[in-house]
Amino acid sequence: MPCFAKLFLLIFCLVLLVESRKHRRRRWTSQLEVQRASHIYKKNHDMTKNRKGKTDQLLRVDDHDFTMRPAFGGPAIPVGVDVQVESLDSISEVDMDFTMTLYLRHYWKDERLSFPSTNNKSMTFDGRLVKKIWVPDVFFVHSKRSFIHDTTTDNIMLRVFPDGHVLYSMRITVTAMCNMDFSRFPLDSQTCSLELESYAYTDEDLMLYWKNGNESLKTDEKISLSQFLIQKFHTTSRLAFYSSTGWYNRLYINFTLHRHIFFFLLQTYFPATLMVMLSWVSFWIDRRAVPARVSLGITTVLTMSTIITGVNASMPRVSYIKAVDIYLWVSFVFVFLSVLEYAAVNYLTTVQERKEGKLRDKFPCTCGIPHSKTIMLDGNYSESDANSLAGYTINQMVPEEERQEKMVVHLAVSNESNSSKKRGLKGHVGLRIIQNTHAIDKYSRLIFPGTYIFFNLIYWSVFS
Repeated sequence: MPCFAKLFLLIFCLVLLVESRKHRRRRWTSQLEVQRASHIYKKNHDMTKNRKGKTDQLLRVDDHDFTMRPAFGGPAIPVGVDVQVESLDSISEVDMDFTMTLYLRHYWKDERLSFPSTNNKSMTFDGRLVKKIWVPDVFFVHSKRSFIHDTTTDNIMLRVFPDGHVLYSMRITVTAMCNMDFSRFPLDSQTCSLELESYAYTDEDLMLYWKNGNESLKTDEKISLSQFLIQKFHTTSRLAFYSSTGWYNRLYINFTLHRHIFFFLLQTYFPATLMVMLSWVSFWIDRRAVPARVSLGITTVLTMSTIITGVNASMPRVSYIKAVDIYLWVSFVFVFLSVLEYAAVNYLTTVQERKEGKLRDKFPCTCGIPHSKTIMLDGNYSESDANSLAGYTINQMVPEEERQEKMVVHLAVSNESNSSKKRGLKGHVGLRIIQNTHAIDKYSRLIFPGTYIFFNLIYWSVFS
């Protein structure tokens, strides 16, 4: 029995010894892992694993009052500005404005944001920190609408350097007013400007300036507009005065736009010119074709009215005359004068026919006279009119197509018994030829085109 007790006690002691060694080994392994993890953590330190507010403590945001500008009570803080124009979206003549998307960047120094750094690297933040610190209150003068892009988050970037220098960048789309002069439209050039200014701080507290002069403004090479050619971007700056608040620094982004003329040549000038030329066709139509000439004149007048209305519908209602108005209204006058020309021709034709009727009643014709003379009458007299004169015989040898132009009529006149009537008839026939209303159309065929070509030469030399 004592032997079994001694054996049991020996086994129990051996088990305790083994368990004690295992426990000490686990403990040593655990300490080793902790030391190794601590070494890795110190080597690859991640700021995002710090407790909340560590960044604020590093920048000492809670230790200062950021409602006041940097160096409050001292000289004006300089704030540099540079702009990169991403796109010029649209130009509206009716609303007299333009829409632009740009990257607006501010540069200033705020010693309250300085922090210790061994590698002199900056820290970059998004828009959440902007609400806790002081930033310049720059706004766009004469802007109608503007917004900061917020997809997928607010397009705001804040970069802080160890010495306190700050870079503040935003992506903005702004619609601003542009005072346009349309006196030479559509052969015009427009100069627009986007103006930046501090809203609250005068030039005694904040000094806005272009960081690198003209180099502060950069544009994307792909910027283009359908109606305009962008000629030049440049920057300027000056002081703006408000009677109630004082002087402010104002920065200008100026750009010049030259309008493309080809669109208006196709849509306005070319159709108007065709309508004027079409109205001249009536000068070659027989004056007795009243429906043809009247309908042609009315059609061209109504078409010109439609062109003028369409152009003015897409333009602001300005109180001065535009270059396109001069061209369209002069063209309208030419078309209208062609209608009046036919009215004059028709009226004179009616008067002449009445005189001819009286002439036939006053000088009855004689027959059987041996001597005859041949005179040429205008082709506008019909064959029945010639036959109605007793003693007149039509030359049958004249072709039919020539009869439409001129009729050869043999006038038999008695030299012995009717000399006085002969002289009177010759006088009336000469008057009839001189007062031939067909001559108005002949003169119009030359005067109307010549005058219109002369007008075009003057117009394009003045406005182009």
